[in-house]
Amino acid sequence: MLFHSSIRKELARSFGATLVVLFTIVLTMLLIRTLGLASRGSVNPEEIALVLGYTVIGRMPTILTLALFIAIVFTLSRMYRDSEMIIWFASGRSLGGFLGPVLRFSWPILLVIALMVFFVWPWANQQTDNLRDRFERRGDLERIEPGQFQESSSGRRVFFIDKDTADGTEGRNIFISSTEKDGSETVTSARSGRIEWLGERQFLMLSNGQRLESEPGQSALKVSEFEEYGTQIGASTIRERGEALKARSSWDLIANPISANLGELGWRIGLAITALNFVLIAVATTTGNPRAGRGGNLFFTLFAFVFYYNLLNLGQSWVASGQVSLASYMLALHGGVLAITAFWMFMRHQNLSVRGWIRARRARRAETLERATA
Repeated sequence: MLFHSSIRKELARSFGATLVVLFTIVLTMLLIRTLGLASRGSVNPEEIALVLGYTVIGRMPTILTLALFIAIVFTLSRMYRDSEMIIWFASGRSLGGFLGPVLRFSWPILLVIALMVFFVWPWANQQTDNLRDRFERRGDLERIEPGQFQESSSGRRVFFIDKDTADGTEGRNIFISSTEKDGSETVTSARSGRIEWLGERQFLMLSNGQRLESEPGQSALKVSEFEEYGTQIGASTIRERGEALKARSSWDLIANPISANLGELGWRIGLAITALNFVLIAVATTTGNPRAGRGGNLFFTLFAFVFYYNLLNLGQSWVASGQVSLASYMLALHGGVLAITAFWMFMRHQNLSVRGWIRARRARRAETLERATA
C-alpha cells in the first residue's frame, strides 16, 4: 500500500541517518571519557578499545530510543512542512491512521531495545567492571610504567622507576613514597632493585639507597643509608568489591526483590516502555509550522527526551530508597505519560483545541447576551 510503504521508507532513511550521527557523537564522548579514565589509572591503556566497545554497547538502548524519536518527529514535520499531511488528510486519512505504519516500522526496533536493556545492558556493564577490577587487582610493580609516577593498588604508595629490564624483574633509579596508617611518611630511593619471592610473598629488594622517615607531629627526619633493603609488594593489599547493580542480570533482580534491585529493575522496564511512549508522543505532538521551521520540533524533541529520561532516573532513586513502590512509580510515570499522550492525540484527531474551545465559549456567551438584551 502506497500510504504505508512511503512512510516506512522515509522513516527508515531518517532513522539510519540519525542513528549514525548520534552513534558518532556518543562514541566520541565516550572515547574522551575512557581516555581520561586510562590517564588516571582506572583503566588499562591496552584495553581502551574493549572498555569503549562494552560501554557503547551498554548505551545502545538509549541511542536507539532517541534516534527513533527524532526520526519520527523529523519525518512527520517534513510532511507537514511540504503539505503532504494535508493531502493525506484530504484523502480520508486521520492522525490516528499514521499509528499503523509508524508502529509497524518501530516494533522491531522496540523489541531490540527491550532485549538489549534486559540482557545486553547488564552483560556489558559486567564485562566493563571485570576489566577495571582486573586492572586494579594487579600487583604494584605490574602497575608501574618506566618514567611515570604510579600509585599502588592500596593508594598509600607512589612508585617511580627510571628504567627496567625486558622481563620487568629489575630496575634502576627507583623512588618510593609511602604513607602508613599512623600518618608517618617514608621516602625511599635506590640506584637499583629486583623482585624476589620469599615463599608466597613478593618483595622488592633495593640496593645502594637511602631512606627518609618522618613521624606525625615531629619536624625531625630520620635518614638512613643501606646497601640492601627489602619491602613487601604484591597482592597483600587486594580489596574486594561488590557487584554493581547495573551488572546484575535481570533474573537476579527479580529473584531478590529488595528496594535497590527493584529500582534497577524499574529503570530497565521503564526504558523499554519509554521507547514505546516516545513513538506515540512523536505522532501525537508533531505539528507543522512554516514560521518555526525545524528548530521548534527539534527543541521539543530534545527537551521531552531529557525531561522524561531524568524522571526515569529520579524514579529509580525513589524506588531504590523505598519512598515509592515499583508499581506506583510505573503507573504514575509511564501510565500518566501514556494517558496524556492518548488525550492529546484524541484532541488532534477530533480537531479540538483549547483555543478553539475558548473561542466557541466566548461566541456562545456573546450570543446569549445579545438574545438577553434584544
